[in-house]
Amino acid sequence: MKKLFPFIFLVTSPCYAEITHSLQNIVSVSTLGAQSTATRIGSTFSSQGTNVTPTANDTANLIGTLDLSDDGISNGVPTIDYDTSYSVTDAGSAYSVSETYLEADSIPTSFLGTTVTNGVVPSLPIFGDTTTVSGGDIGSTAITMDSGGAMTVTLTDAGAGVTAQMSSTIKLEID
Repeated sequence: MKKLFPFIFLVTSPCYAEITHSLQNIVSVSTLGAQSTATRIGSTFSSQGTNVTPTANDTANLIGTLDLSDDGISNGVPTIDYDTSYSVTDAGSAYSVSETYLEADSIPTSFLGTTVTNGVVPSLPIFGDTTTVSGGDIGSTAITMDSGGAMTVTLTDAGAGVTAQMSSTIKLEID
């Protein structure tokens, strides 16, 4: 058995190895898109008080209301039907009254649609709740990579909302 032992090492299976090598360089330049969202707000009328009696349209305990008939609405904004007057209920006692009227956004006679020109929004409809993102202007972009793998991105006249990203990956796998 001692004589066969050195021969066992000579009879081996061949060794196979997989080698994978990859280089990846990624450069990207992006900008925000222009957008605008506008939401009209509606009209509200409210009244509250203590030790007072409201009167509207010659009727006690009535407050003016929003006129929602076709004749009472102009450019999407309703009018108030009647003025409300208040009289103190208990003379000599403390009283308070509060009226709140919030007028709705009117509908423009010629609705302005938002136009985007070169990444800029020049005119917007302004309503009670408006959110606008102007967007960016990439301007002039130059991207270089030298023989050593060093990358450079040069943005000239770039506006707000412009981002540039670079990544370099070197991968070596031995299996």
